Amino acid sequence: MKKLIFTVNSNVKIAKDVYKMVLAGDCEDIRCGQFVNIQIDGLYLRRPISVCEVEGEELTLIYKVVGKGTEAMSRMLSGTELDVLTGLGNGYDLTKSGEKPLLIGGGVGVPPMYELCKQLIREGKEVSVILGFNKAEEIFYKDEFEKLGAKVFVATVDGSVGTKGFVTDVMKTMDDYTYVYTCGPEPMLKAVYNESKTSGQFSFEERMGCGFGACMGCSCKTKYGNKRICKEGPVLTKEEIIW
Repeated sequence: MKKLIFTVNSNVKIAKDVYKMVLAGDCEDIRCGQFVNIQIDGLYLRRPISVCEVEGEELTLIYKVVGKGTEAMSRMLSGTELDVLTGLGNGYDLTKSGEKPLLIGGGVGVPPMYELCKQLIREGKEVSVILGFNKAEEIFYKDEFEKLGAKVFVATVDGSVGTKGFVTDVMKTMDDYTYVYTCGPEPMLKAVYNESKTSGQFSFEERMGCGFGACMGCSCKTKYGNKRICKEGPVLTKEEIIW
């Protein structure tokens, strides 16, 4: 973990209630699947945000406005300095992917899939991505995944774009993937768990206090004992999850 100062380069709305913030600073040792914890003036607890992309000295975060913290973030202007804890969480293990990994993101669980996708494609893997949203106005980053070279499928609950239904409705049509990586709300993760034909890694969203393992507030039970989502997680393997 590092405590660093980052500067906001840009902060723009990209979908309904969803913003993309690009920060400049020391991005060394930040891995895909990890998160950062941002201090926001006037609020006691930091806000944990998943890492979307790391490129040189630029860190891209995508977040949804759901409360006071993220609403304050949406109003931040270029040049704003932020106190950020980086290198939090365990991140994804790319060595397990096989040749045809399947990446599944639901809503704000989509961003961590992007850096993962980029790195897997650099390794020569044939990557498929399923993105799940409620409706068309919530969709983001479909084109960005396609530009990386991934095969992209979209599922919307109302059927306005792509497959009508959930990410698992797309999964049911696929049988040649070698491993699953996923992030999203817990009901989606459980559904992916039940539908997946292979092993995989599941990134959990959880309310956090400190964000680095001290307060124990985000502990959960696994088959191998209690684990802290912020420290030993947020990524858990399929084999250790208890629903």
